[in-house]
Amino acid sequence: MSKYNEESSFLSRLYKERTGYLFILPQFILFFGLMIYPIISGFHMSLYKITLKKETFIGIDNYVRLFQDESFIKAIMNTILFVVTVDTLSIVFGIIVSAAIFNKSNKYVSFIRGCFYIPVAVSMVVMTVTWTFLFSPSQGLINFIIGSFGGDPVNFLGDENLVMPIIIFVTFVSNIGQVIVLYVAAMLGIPNELFESAELDGASKIKQFTHIIIPLIKQTSMFVFINQTISVVKIFVVIQLLTNGGPNHESVTLMYYLYEKAFRMNNQMGEAAAIGVIMFLVCLGISLVQLLMFREKSNKKILNITSTKRIPSREEKV
Repeated sequence: MSKYNEESSFLSRLYKERTGYLFILPQFILFFGLMIYPIISGFHMSLYKITLKKETFIGIDNYVRLFQDESFIKAIMNTILFVVTVDTLSIVFGIIVSAAIFNKSNKYVSFIRGCFYIPVAVSMVVMTVTWTFLFSPSQGLINFIIGSFGGDPVNFLGDENLVMPIIIFVTFVSNIGQVIVLYVAAMLGIPNELFESAELDGASKIKQFTHIIIPLIKQTSMFVFINQTISVVKIFVVIQLLTNGGPNHESVTLMYYLYEKAFRMNNQMGEAAAIGVIMFLVCLGISLVQLLMFREKSNKKILNITSTKRIPSREEKV
């Protein structure tokens, strides 16, 4: 009987809130068709050997072959290096620059944010083509400047030792504007009373930075870390236009290797789908770990607040 009552109450609530559900129905259909269904289809494809004529179920053989592939291992190492370096540079540089400008005049802050945000607003294709021109060994501006001082031209994009640092630098410059905007907004939300009290107590700017700013922007740092990680893992245009995966696969990442498996190598769509599944699980795992850590910290803060603020009894009030 109770189960029947629960079902009837659920249906009654659903009927009362039908207008709201009808409003979100188109968005839900798009979300399912463009997000959920491709994920399910990717898991399905990763278990098959796919040709133009048929699909053959092979289980986890695609995953086994991938982890026996030296190019795939190289792509994993490049992706890890890529993610760790870009995330670290973005967070450290973004915090330092934002802390230096957030308490200045509005015009100055807007000007600095605008300057850093220009690469974000411009199309990634346009930015990459511009960098390709700058790094060109024959007609590039950088080599022209080097030649003006009597130096020999450098093949930046053809050197195995330079190609990954250049791609990391281009990606960092293209994304740092968004990070600075987020950090400035977070720092503007810090109450001025905290800085005034710290100054009255004789705290230096460095102590204010380490004891006030850094702890109060942890949530923003977590969001930046997750967002940057997912964005960097999916980077494709920069590698495609700058190096095309070369030289000698030194700049190949998981996303670019997925593209090569899917469209450049015959009958390997199943392995490409397996790479996509691995990327999805990695990004999902990182996001879940960060969210769980944030939830635990939030619960601890709530417990601390409730434990320190005890409600007095009736006798104590009297």
